[in-house]
Amino acid sequence: MKLAVITLGCSKNLVDTEHYLGILVNKKGFEITTEVEDADLCIINTCGFIGDAKEESIQSILEVAEHKRSGKLKKIIVAGCLAERYADELLAEMPEVDAIIGTGDVDKIEEVIDEILADKRVIRSESLDFLANAQTERIITTFPHTAYLKIAEGCNRRCTYCIIPSLRGNLRSRTIEDIVVEAERLVANGVREINLLAQETTEYGLDLYKKKALPDLMKELAKIEDLKWIRTYYMFPNSVTDELIEVMKTEEKVCNYFDIPIQHVSDSMLQGMKRAISGDASKELLRKIRREIPDATFRTSLIVGFPGETEDDFQELKDFVEEFKFDYIGAFKYSREEDTVAYDMENQVDEDTKHRRWVELTNLQAEIAEAKNRSFLGKEIEVMIDGVSEESEYMLEGRTRGQALEIDGKVLTNDGTAKPGEIVKVKVEQNFNYDLLGPIVANEVN
Repeated sequence: MKLAVITLGCSKNLVDTEHYLGILVNKKGFEITTEVEDADLCIINTCGFIGDAKEESIQSILEVAEHKRSGKLKKIIVAGCLAERYADELLAEMPEVDAIIGTGDVDKIEEVIDEILADKRVIRSESLDFLANAQTERIITTFPHTAYLKIAEGCNRRCTYCIIPSLRGNLRSRTIEDIVVEAERLVANGVREINLLAQETTEYGLDLYKKKALPDLMKELAKIEDLKWIRTYYMFPNSVTDELIEVMKTEEKVCNYFDIPIQHVSDSMLQGMKRAISGDASKELLRKIRREIPDATFRTSLIVGFPGETEDDFQELKDFVEEFKFDYIGAFKYSREEDTVAYDMENQVDEDTKHRRWVELTNLQAEIAEAKNRSFLGKEIEVMIDGVSEESEYMLEGRTRGQALEIDGKVLTNDGTAKPGEIVKVKVEQNFNYDLLGPIVANEVN
């Protein structure tokens, strides 16, 4: 039987998809197809974090359902966060859906397949305890030279706008030894860049080791001989320790890439969000990192239109963005989600105001990003080649240590040859808002 999988949402969701693929291909004999119209079975791994993501997930289910009515597609499974959040409603309101599988039941996919092939309709959303390990089947879907590595699942924090803990459970960390085993296997299969994931990577290890163990993990991963880059995502600001900064500063393989979602800098907003850190503390942390590591790359997430946000609050946020000059910003309009504390807060901000503030912030960041990219003109930069460019078959594209897979800019090369995964030197001759362009001037020496 042929299997198609559609993955929506974050890279953590993509890792779950890779486990589904590994289990079904290696244990059940499925053949993977990228075309839903050619598939017998389709899994839609959904996102349910905010309103826009929920709408995209619902639309994807409806589109796949059309193939079931008109084509060879026989069965549809809805997985992921939307499935965890609305299991009963989805099965009741969408007769085309054969099964719902929650975020904590990834390892139950074989049982679910057996049941739906026996023409049963199934909900598997029984726990939030699942945690993959190095023995869990997995098929990598990214470039062969780069992979995501989920080091923990769940979150112990209770930010007032966030539904994630009820969809993913509390913090559950993998052991350092288990993570290293998987990393070594990935590298043995050609991976040169590993991207560490968790809901909050800086909280990693608190449940197992009673300490923030991300620095220890980084040092162990850095010992893997053929691993070139280690990148980390989702660092909660008041969990970024001096030890972590020092490891990122001194370990050559660890990219100086700080993905720190500060969400806001107004104290009233941070208190309302229950972010457990003041605006001044966030600012000082970011400035400290920049002092210690001047060439660090900074990505952050910001929310506009949270309940009670005034024009003064928003202006304070804009002022800091203009002052600090982040490399990348994910700007989001506050999404009012049921079953969160913020849903019932007074002074909800109207949608027009949210949108205006979002436009102002994204326009400001676009100007900052273009100016920062302009500073690379004439410089030689280290680039890991990903492959032929989506822009043109006559160019290659890749990323610097400061450009994360899929979410940041890229470097286009219009002269020279290199293999995917090769680390080359590119001389920047042209810049765009987020991308850079230039020839390869030196290839990797192995």
